[in-house]
Amino acid sequence: MIRKIAGLLAVFAVLALTGCGYNDLQRQDEGIKAAWSEVLNQYQRRADLVPNLVNTVKGYAAQEEKVLIEVTNARASVAGIKATPELVNDPVAFQKFIKAQGELTGALSRLLVVSENYPQLKSDALFRDLTAQLEGTENRITVSRNRYIKSVQEYNTTVRQFPTNLTAMIFKMDVKPTFTVENEATISAPPKVDFSKPGAAPSAPASPAPATPPAGSPPPPAPKN
Repeated sequence: MIRKIAGLLAVFAVLALTGCGYNDLQRQDEGIKAAWSEVLNQYQRRADLVPNLVNTVKGYAAQEEKVLIEVTNARASVAGIKATPELVNDPVAFQKFIKAQGELTGALSRLLVVSENYPQLKSDALFRDLTAQLEGTENRITVSRNRYIKSVQEYNTTVRQFPTNLTAMIFKMDVKPTFTVENEATISAPPKVDFSKPGAAPSAPASPAPATPPAGSPPPPAPKN
């Protein structure tokens, strides 16, 4: 009898959890972890490109010390934050991490702008390869970040809806942080990497207009046939 009662209670518990959205919350939480891990992978890929990129630029533009230091410091700030899947459960740490990534994006953008002033650097094979990898990585960051945003949106909606909000409250499943409008605008524009377009050719000077004869002067002679 006791076993039968225990079995019925177990079945009831399974049905109750299924009906109250517990399984949906677990599935969506795992989706967020997977999406966030991909974001971290792409951010790490970008960080790994920075040292070689800085050293290559330094070889041609060592005088651009300020922007080189900015990039190096921004990468160090990113590396100083322990980026783990659990970061999405700490809104403060999450925003700190995203802010550091935004600063690195801005520093890389300024570095690429400076490189436009050095034709030999732009023609360097290693530099072109690194910037191509950087551009591809920035695109992958955008894609993975958008997937994370959608995953969080779905999960947060489930957490706030009735009756799954009761289940989330019981199991302490809070809403997850996501990119705000401010930092999304900062990060979503990847550094522009395009050195394939030649500079525009200077336009030919305009022909001077014929001088106007002073008032009262005789008209010019007619051309001879």
